[in-house]
Amino acid sequence: MMKRSLIFRSAALSVVMLLVFLLLWQVSTRSADQDASASAESAEYAMLMGQAPDAASGATGANSAQDVNGMPTPLQFGKIALHQLSNPFYDNGPNDKGIGIQLLHSLGRVALGYLAACLIAIPIGFAIGMSPVLYRALDPFIQILKPISPLAWMPIALYTIKDANASAIFVIFICSVWPMLINTAFGVAGVRRDWLNVARTLEVSPLRKAFLVILPAAAPTIITGMRISMGIAWLVIVAAEMLIGGTGIGYFVWNEWNNLSLGNVMFAVLMIGVIGMLLDLAFAVIQRKLTYVE
Repeated sequence: MMKRSLIFRSAALSVVMLLVFLLLWQVSTRSADQDASASAESAEYAMLMGQAPDAASGATGANSAQDVNGMPTPLQFGKIALHQLSNPFYDNGPNDKGIGIQLLHSLGRVALGYLAACLIAIPIGFAIGMSPVLYRALDPFIQILKPISPLAWMPIALYTIKDANASAIFVIFICSVWPMLINTAFGVAGVRRDWLNVARTLEVSPLRKAFLVILPAAAPTIITGMRISMGIAWLVIVAAEMLIGGTGIGYFVWNEWNNLSLGNVMFAVLMIGVIGMLLDLAFAVIQRKLTYVE
């Protein structure tokens, strides 16, 4: 009963915060919306009088375009979102694709880079966690490479790989490796010695010990590393696609900004947040299922 009450109060508070945010948004954009309406009326009156719109008010044409493409009101943003979601998979050429297609391209790149990172980081993390000598030998290299911004690798990747799409996948790989590797090593090294001693007493083979003793005990920590890596990968792919162009949600944001369509940029930012939240929730569910009470 207490848990239900907590959930209800939290949900109510979230709704109130959302309403306050929408109210502030509406108030802050109302004056710009009124100026746009006034400019449109002035232009229409000038046309009825047989005058050019620019003659009625200095640079009405430029200002009206700026008002239309400026910060949208909540209602205008809702119309933009509805329009984008009504046909998210349309394809009218290289620079005109639906938001669904752009997200699929981004998710595909993230999946490939992330999978490659899993195949490299988890086995090496296991080896590092089980061998103090190997840990001390590799630790200097990890500490040097870990702080480097993933985007700093982009010029090197473009020069070496000579393919923009593969370079973006490599950037996802390099940013996903370190959290997984470090958390895997930490989880493996933190397995209780009592369990390892029992396995040694029972003469369990190293392979069986790794899969039946170490992996279940270290799984929550490994999933935590994978969860952190996914968050970083989804964060980095947006910036990487702004650099490589072509397709993807990052390119969509940059292209819409160049078109001065701030409403579409804001919608893309919202979709980036929603997809990131769903990915994190998926890992949270997996983590809860793998976490056990001793």
